[in-house]
Amino acid sequence: MRNDFVYRGRAVSAQDIEFIGQLIAAHPALSRRRLSARLCAAWNWMQPNGQPRDMVARSLMLELHRAGHIQLPAQRFCPPNNATRHRAPACPVASTRAPLECSLAQLGPLEIQPVRRTAAEPIFDRVLEAHHYLGYTRPVGEHLKYLIFAQGQPVAALAWSSAPRHLGPRDRFIGWSAAQRRAGLHLIAYNTRFLIMPWVRVPHLASHLLGRVARQIAADWQALYEHPVCLLETFIDPERFAGTCYRAANWVYLGLTTGRGKNDHTNRPNRSLKELWVYPLRRDFRRHLGVPDHA
Repeated sequence: MRNDFVYRGRAVSAQDIEFIGQLIAAHPALSRRRLSARLCAAWNWMQPNGQPRDMVARSLMLELHRAGHIQLPAQRFCPPNNATRHRAPACPVASTRAPLECSLAQLGPLEIQPVRRTAAEPIFDRVLEAHHYLGYTRPVGEHLKYLIFAQGQPVAALAWSSAPRHLGPRDRFIGWSAAQRRAGLHLIAYNTRFLIMPWVRVPHLASHLLGRVARQIAADWQALYEHPVCLLETFIDPERFAGTCYRAANWVYLGLTTGRGKNDHTNRPNRSLKELWVYPLRRDFRRHLGVPDHA
């Protein structure tokens, strides 16, 4: 393996791989899950909230195993396939109903509920699977989920997760170095899904919700993960959407992605280009990301 191999922001050397092999050999009775926990402890590989990066360590070990660099013990438990498990679930919100058409003022009070690690989280998952064109994918790492209620029913859902590691337009906009990016990436939240229920037709609702959520997401992230976020970002497929609600909510367009994806090794586009939009949550966001503000 190359000496400059990097996995999820951590450089992995030949000595590291040898250490993992020795860890496995020293604990032949441990499961893959327990081995990954041992690796996190040995490397002090922790999330900003102090929890071990167990899933990241497990994925690294699996990748090394598949590449023939280590030999993991036989898999003892086969988790259900996420895509299969969440495909076409029974949704508590009817897929067809009378349109809800009114002005934003007529819609009445909006209740924005963070539902991560609550009894309402399965409702969020099922609503996205049933009504979002990309369906629902279980996030890895830090993430938040919001359900928005009006008139006693869900009218929208927003999902946020950890930010992608390398985004050229974003990184140039921030002006940070690779080391600063590794240290501050957890302070960026990525809007992975935004759904207005298909029967809801309320002008300006989408941009209004983006603004409302932006005002509370830093505190919500702090409450769940013990650190805030100070910059929001999202991708927009220009072949499907014009980004009108993000523009109306004062998000900033930074440019197009390269279309290569996070695991590309060919430097050639392998997917459609996406627009990258960001929204600073505070004027001094660069300073909080470890970068002096631009003059």
